[in-house]
Amino acid sequence: MLRHGLAALVADPSELQWRDGKLWLGAQVVDMVYNRLTDFYLQEEKHQALRQAYAAGAVVLTPDPHAHALFADKRNLIALSNEAQLAAWGVSGADRALLQAVVPATQSVQAEQAEALWAQRRQLFFKPVAGFGAKAAYRGDKLTRRVWGEILAGDFVAQALVPPGERLIEVDGLLSELKFDIRAYTYAGQVQLLAARMYSGQTTNFRTEGGGFAPVIVMPDSRNNREQIQ
Repeated sequence: MLRHGLAALVADPSELQWRDGKLWLGAQVVDMVYNRLTDFYLQEEKHQALRQAYAAGAVVLTPDPHAHALFADKRNLIALSNEAQLAAWGVSGADRALLQAVVPATQSVQAEQAEALWAQRRQLFFKPVAGFGAKAAYRGDKLTRRVWGEILAGDFVAQALVPPGERLIEVDGLLSELKFDIRAYTYAGQVQLLAARMYSGQTTNFRTEGGGFAPVIVMPDSRNNREQIQ
């Protein structure tokens, strides 16, 4: 990158300093940060220099807390799965129908609903609102009372359980049935790449023998002139 006049540095955020209206790494002023933190809202003490620089508009942070709130906070799914709310906001019928088809019904986990949610837990999946990488995500039918207490004390949503798709594959000469989901990688509202994540267990992982990423091929469906995914 130096050939293009750009100096790129790798650093722990605790090494950054906020002073004189600028973000510093040692003697170097930093004006852009490619953010790999999972403290999405920069709340930890060691991230305060970065938080101050971002709040002051002194640094380009990508992705930033606003992007997480807009695209990744799971509380958004509560509204996106609420057909009445979407209608009240003026969302078109076609868009509402699409969202109803692809977004599982989602609700906030509140203490006053604990008894009803526990009774329905086998049909639900519980996720932290700012979670990542399937951490602290639980199928309701696998819950213990101890974990249920942690969910009630935390900030979680409950989603209708949607069984994953499955594919039969051969691993070391043996047939194995693996679950999969489809990931769409997008930019500026356009899908750039589709990939499948194959796994066994409660949540996606890279530990499953024969699992991991798999290619997705979009095939024309001659029966109705639509595309189908293989």
